[in-house]
Amino acid sequence: MQAASREAYAAAAERLEAYLGQAGDPAAIAAVAADLASVADLLRREPRLRRVLSDPARAGADRSELINGVLTGKVSPAAAEIVAGVVADRWSAPSELLNALERLSVSALLASADVVGDLGEVEDELFRFGQVVDANPALSTALADRNAPIAQRAELVRSLLAGKAKPATVSLAEMALAGFGGRSFAGALTKLVELAAERREKRVAYVTVAAPLDEAEEQRLGAKLSQLYGRDVTVKQTVDPSVLGGMSVQVGADLYDGTVLRRLTETRNALAKR
Repeated sequence: MQAASREAYAAAAERLEAYLGQAGDPAAIAAVAADLASVADLLRREPRLRRVLSDPARAGADRSELINGVLTGKVSPAAAEIVAGVVADRWSAPSELLNALERLSVSALLASADVVGDLGEVEDELFRFGQVVDANPALSTALADRNAPIAQRAELVRSLLAGKAKPATVSLAEMALAGFGGRSFAGALTKLVELAAERREKRVAYVTVAAPLDEAEEQRLGAKLSQLYGRDVTVKQTVDPSVLGGMSVQVGADLYDGTVLRRLTETRNALAKR
């Protein structure tokens, strides 16, 4: 985000957190999250409305009045108030207004899971679902197909997760289909995992190994990484026999690749240069 949008989003996030602190009821919070997602979906489908609502030549009060007229009777009063505050602020680009509403809807949904103690499970379920999708090329192609209607792909997601995941997980996976923040489906799932961890004040370490780490090994690795980064780190394992041994660890932009495959590749490349 550009500077103006960053300031606007920070103000909007602060207002949302104030609402979340007062609401308390997870069902009400989840309903507001769904309303915010529906508004984001509206702006995604209506680029002209998106441009008007982010037009700096219009007064913020006028933009709020416009969106209130569109949303009256269609979303909850709490959601309408949040959206009115969002569009009243100054945004650097229409796309950044859309991204902010998507992010706010995700924040509210994660908060609803947090209130009932499900947030850690939601984080894990999103990661595992991403692994399942990555392991099935046909499924990955079907879910990422932008030419297929979102409703059709969402029905596929619901059928796959029915009875196996928390309601918040299903809703977040559906949000990923729309390309959360302009990302691919896989990229959106990854970002949602990281936002869930962030709400729990943790960072995510993506660990690739040839054979699964047992619980004790995973805990030791998590403890070492937490000490290194000065913040709790949650470990997400991917098993890939092709790495042969060792492990690859990525935390944010930091990558440590200690796999046997990497060492063999470096040796092969060094020999080829002789």
